[in-house]
Amino acid sequence: MIEPVYSFGLLALELCPGQQLPATPLPVAQAEQLGALLAEDLRPWIAPHTGIDISLAGAAFDPVELLRPGWPVHAEIARLTHLAPKAADARLLCFGAADGRMPEGLQPDPAHAGGPLRWLPFVLSGPAGQIQAVQDGMEAELMERGMAGAATALCAQELFGTAIEHARYMTLHDGVAMMAMQYGHSGLEPVWPLIETALFAPQHAVWLDAPPEPLVYVKDGTAHIALLDCHAWMKLQSGLEGKNGEQLETLFQMFQMRQRQIAALLEAHGLSVEFDFCADAAGARETLQR
Repeated sequence: MIEPVYSFGLLALELCPGQQLPATPLPVAQAEQLGALLAEDLRPWIAPHTGIDISLAGAAFDPVELLRPGWPVHAEIARLTHLAPKAADARLLCFGAADGRMPEGLQPDPAHAGGPLRWLPFVLSGPAGQIQAVQDGMEAELMERGMAGAATALCAQELFGTAIEHARYMTLHDGVAMMAMQYGHSGLEPVWPLIETALFAPQHAVWLDAPPEPLVYVKDGTAHIALLDCHAWMKLQSGLEGKNGEQLETLFQMFQMRQRQIAALLEAHGLSVEFDFCADAAGARETLQR
């Protein structure tokens, strides 16, 4: 039996200002209702090919929940698709909630609820040649032609009970590019290479070593952040000449806040975070690599 190949995609919902999606996922029947419209929207890319299954999770996630090493939510959809009964024709599998709970691994985290951008993950699966052709077409065209159909957007709005400004389809790579751009606009551009490496090359080590940013070393899914006292911090910085004690204390507090911000972001993306005390600036890099 030929093992299927999987392609990961997203239905991205951008909420109207001031709106918030309810934390409750869609029941199975409603997930199937939305899934049927999604399948129709994707027909231009899928119809020329045969044996392409579509699997949708009827739950809206914060992007950080999907952009984690190993792509765990999409991987779980693929696993459940593989376990589902086979059929002679292409399948539409829609995973929804029972008593308000999704299958294990597909439940959005309430800690990340409330953001203005929510992603519904879907997986395409089928023979390698067919999936590659579909994926190539979607990678080339979805950013330009990927707006969800009016019926799909209206259905999502009604099912989730929230006003939606835009609904569009993206490949997972499109979603990564979008978040890289958003992080850049939010002053987090220096942190993005840590996340990107963890996503695409988790076997590689990567540094954030660009003062005045905190010193961070990521390897094997763990981010090691240098925990410094004020004196060690000063030795790693530049441009502090002429600062008085009060100004230095303020800058050091801002540095510590930045450390906590980066730690929270990396944890949200599924990395473990460890603060490693570094007694002196000179040996900080060696300490993090131990």
